[in-house]
Amino acid sequence: MLSCEDFREVKDFYQTRAVEYYEKTFRVDPAPFLSPLADRLAAGAFVLDVGCGSGRDLLWLKNRGFMVKGFERAPALAELARRSAGCEVIEGDFKSYDFSVIRADAVILIGALVHVPKADFAAVLQNIAAALKADGLILMTVKEGVGRSEGADGRTFYLYRDHDLRTVFVALGFAILEFSRDVSEMGTGEIWLRYLLKKGEAS
Repeated sequence: MLSCEDFREVKDFYQTRAVEYYEKTFRVDPAPFLSPLADRLAAGAFVLDVGCGSGRDLLWLKNRGFMVKGFERAPALAELARRSAGCEVIEGDFKSYDFSVIRADAVILIGALVHVPKADFAAVLQNIAAALKADGLILMTVKEGVGRSEGADGRTFYLYRDHDLRTVFVALGFAILEFSRDVSEMGTGEIWLRYLLKKGEAS
């Protein structure tokens, strides 16, 4: 489990190295992983980007006519996202924030849960899903693997196998509409598991 010290290091990384993270991630074209969601949404649908980081995905969705709002834990990144996407970004911790006050057509979690200990994963996902309308969609990506990995920058990443995640999704009542294994757009060679989920249906 992620210790208090490890959690603090992860949290501090995105605050103290916000500009570095922004410059590294904003240039990546999100079309390959966002298009499957965008193609299923009605014009003007409301999308909440949890862990919005640089605001890259918010801007992409906004430019395609969707209503967007971000959610970010690190104040420095939240401000960069506001500037780049020109939209509201809530500052908060997705482990404790009351998402039930939001009513979104879709939620995106692009790499947002990679630092969440596996013991907390289901509860955190369920909490975030409270932001969805009755038939809302979730687009999420996590890193493939077993156990966890330690980045050279001090961040801890929790890795997942498809089978284990499907068990979680079934338990939470999500249908898997689409699934893919994608090579990282960052050129690292890592594999990301991408899921498009629908709320309120058995898988």
